[in-house]
Amino acid sequence: MRTRTLGKDLTVSAQGLGCMGMSEFYGDGDEEESIATIHRALELGVTLLDTADMYGPFTNEELVGRAIAGRRHQVVLATKFGNERAPDGTRIGVNGRPEYVRSACDASLRRLGVEHIDLYYQHRVDPETPIEDTVGAMAELVTAGKVGHLGLSEAAPATIRRAHAVHPITALQTEWSLWTRDPETNGVLDTVRELGIGFVAYSPLGRGFLSGAISKVEDLAENDFRRQNPRFQGENFAKNLELVDRVKEIAQAKGVSASQLALAWVLAQGDDVVPIPGTKRRSYLEENVGTDDVRLTDDELRRIDEVLPVGAAIGDRYGDMTPVHR
Repeated sequence: MRTRTLGKDLTVSAQGLGCMGMSEFYGDGDEEESIATIHRALELGVTLLDTADMYGPFTNEELVGRAIAGRRHQVVLATKFGNERAPDGTRIGVNGRPEYVRSACDASLRRLGVEHIDLYYQHRVDPETPIEDTVGAMAELVTAGKVGHLGLSEAAPATIRRAHAVHPITALQTEWSLWTRDPETNGVLDTVRELGIGFVAYSPLGRGFLSGAISKVEDLAENDFRRQNPRFQGENFAKNLELVDRVKEIAQAKGVSASQLALAWVLAQGDDVVPIPGTKRRSYLEENVGTDDVRLTDDELRRIDEVLPVGAAIGDRYGDMTPVHR
């Protein structure tokens, strides 16, 4: 697989692997298949693995830790803190206090079974704690050798600037796909490019919607969080399915799958962009990795923009958008 550089010097595979769904949110998981998927990803040249302490909660980091045991040298390991949850899954809130940053990092290191984290993100910005204090504590982790690079997730342009002034931010992670094009209009993309920060795009397949595999809400497991997502509800769902039909049509003409077209579009947005499609199955992983060979022409990119313009998707990304882009 091709590689790309986040920030000044963090080299990663052109696409990473989002591990969240292996433990929570997308129905029940299968640990054996999940670990096999991670191993297959490494075999195929995927180096960037993305997890967070709140996935599970905590169990996703443990799963990733078991999967990379003996393979640490092959992995650029990214995890996150800030969405604080109790062991029973109860959501406590967003926490960016310096003392929590330090304790969360130590806990993640233990669960992952590693001595350092390559890319450590603040998962959501804590409105009660100055970003300078949070990033200052994160910078101390770099000095201590526990963390290699710092990242932010779902931060607003002004917050990104303030954070970057304290310590270089290597990557900004937020949702970006054919049905979530907010970064192109809200200043986030312009800001990170001005500052030389890499862009990590999560949910590049629109939470699986753009794959074309979901035709009705009943296709999703009872415990799949997408059942509660505004874009999967009622009229929103029906209208968004029309977007998928357009993706399928263009993909068919290109001779690729809908997922591959959607991923190829994200990859075509710049060499500073690294999508992290999530999957817990080897078959989907291999399909996603096959996108490395797909190139979209200027005419194809124009056609995609015509049929899926900015703002085409109906409904908010989350039921509660208040923690996003603070």
